[in-house]
Amino acid sequence: MVEAGDFKINEIYQGGPSSLNPPSANPITAGSLGLTTDPRSANLLKEVSGKLSSGVKQIELEFVSPEVFDSIPKQQLQEVRRLSKLTGVGLSVHGPVIDTTGVSQQGFSELNREASEKRIIQTVERSHELDPTGNIIVNFHSAESLPGTEWEKIPDMKKGFRGEAKKLIVVNKESGKLAPLESERKFYPIMQDDETRRIIPSHKGKIYSPEKELKVLNDSEWINSITSIETFKKQADEVKAGAMATLTPLFTEEHIEGITPAQQGALQQIQRSETFLSNVESSFNSIYNKAYKFGDEETKKHLDKISNYWVEENEKMMKELREKLKKNPTPFTQAKINAEMIERKSQMFDKVIHGIPNKDSNKEIRGIKDIKAPEMYIPVEQFATEQSSKTFGNAAFEAYDKFKDNAPIISIENPPAGFALSTGEDLKNLAEKSREHFVERLVKEENKSKREAEKIAEKLIGVTWDVGHINMIRKQGFDDEDIIKETEKIAPFIKHVHLSDNFGFEHTELPMGMGNVPMKEIMDKLGKKGFEANKIIEAAGWWQHFQTAPVQETMENFGSPMYSAGGAPGLYWNQTIGLQQGYSGGYGMMLPQTHYQTFGAGFSQLPTELGGQVQGAGGSRMSGRPME
Repeated sequence: MVEAGDFKINEIYQGGPSSLNPPSANPITAGSLGLTTDPRSANLLKEVSGKLSSGVKQIELEFVSPEVFDSIPKQQLQEVRRLSKLTGVGLSVHGPVIDTTGVSQQGFSELNREASEKRIIQTVERSHELDPTGNIIVNFHSAESLPGTEWEKIPDMKKGFRGEAKKLIVVNKESGKLAPLESERKFYPIMQDDETRRIIPSHKGKIYSPEKELKVLNDSEWINSITSIETFKKQADEVKAGAMATLTPLFTEEHIEGITPAQQGALQQIQRSETFLSNVESSFNSIYNKAYKFGDEETKKHLDKISNYWVEENEKMMKELREKLKKNPTPFTQAKINAEMIERKSQMFDKVIHGIPNKDSNKEIRGIKDIKAPEMYIPVEQFATEQSSKTFGNAAFEAYDKFKDNAPIISIENPPAGFALSTGEDLKNLAEKSREHFVERLVKEENKSKREAEKIAEKLIGVTWDVGHINMIRKQGFDDEDIIKETEKIAPFIKHVHLSDNFGFEHTELPMGMGNVPMKEIMDKLGKKGFEANKIIEAAGWWQHFQTAPVQETMENFGSPMYSAGGAPGLYWNQTIGLQQGYSGGYGMMLPQTHYQTFGAGFSQLPTELGGQVQGAGGSRMSGRPME
């Protein structure tokens, strides 16, 4: 050990900064790191050949652009497969970045979702050509360009730290239209505090959260629908009442010699009343449909009672009216029967709208007006999960149906924070729901037992965790602790890891250790699955500006061992500053060895003995460059 003042040199290899320092018990070795091809190039063979020179053992083929992907000939995939077998380099695929939910700015379209599903199935099938006897990982974003809920982290002394929705994006389940809901202070004559129930002075106002606004939106939608029905019903009753005042005496007479112009006009009003009742029926059918499609099970039970009542009463009425017309089939009788039918229909609508109280609970009917408002608007994450899970579940089934045990693995990646389905919770829910769809089809169409189907689903559907994407929740006020918690949620589903570093605000892609991603803690939470998974370096920002392969920098900042097995234990890439000048090594060797040999000043006109240029070296002893 050399000691000079307060400065000590314990060993030659002093080491450098590392996000995994001291090295983890399960170090990230070079063999588990991989590079991506250039997503702009369809010359796949050239791209893979160029990346092999970096020494990585994994290469991810970037098919993120659908247009570029379709420009890759099938022969290229075959040649890349041969090259992979020849070199022993593993392959994975990043599928096209496309919408998987069917939701666009124009709203939801099942046709769009199905088109995305077909694109994913095609990508999976083409990827199978790269590894026909294995389970190649094919990575897809959970959603694309779909705005998500904006969260705000607020301190709460009682509950610790928790997040609240700052801006909630909701979807109308019927139209698929998006709508933003934000916190808003409102001023009403009478307001109560939600917790204390005390009256709030109107000048202070009350903040309504996006979640509360969502409930108001659903309730208002339902109330407006009911109001529409009641308006048409009121109009029908008013027209009918005026007409019947003229027609009732006529209908009670035994013999009719003729109909006056006033009575003829009243009969026409009866027809007008029937038109209004038709509008009532159309509106009623519309909201009945909404309530049944989007209501809970209790709501559906009450709707079934309404339906049964309507069918029974309508059949009974029509049978009686047909019998009356059969006895006296005259135009006058027909008019009288029409008036009676309108009257009875109006009474039936009163009952299905407002309900039928009855001591016998089996005959009691709750009117549609009193049914719980169906959730027509739901958070975009909930809607997107329902739709994307169909896309991924169906794609996985089609792949398994075609390739069986050698089907590719579909790994669902979190997009940058701020978009829908970008958090650990979102990804976990999506993976679970996708597996459920897959299992359901396996059991139904392949006659698999549920246990066997679940085991296959666990193998073929998982999660890609992009550590740079989740780090971007920092711009919403979250920190390392929250990033680690989100990681913990998806750890059981992990299949693949994408490595990119940033500072939490922009979607930059740097080698690990050059931003503020808490990588050591993330890897600890991912556990054994995380260390065993392939970790693909996505460093577009580094490629763009520094134009070198970021493998060495990644291994330095990870503290990866120089030898994965045997060799020199305890020697790590972040300890090689004395051997080569790494990017993370600071200034590196301050005084070059040639300076020690001939302590010179570096002036080009001086003889070499006095520090001038070394003959044939092309530069001075200090810098290696000639002085000009």
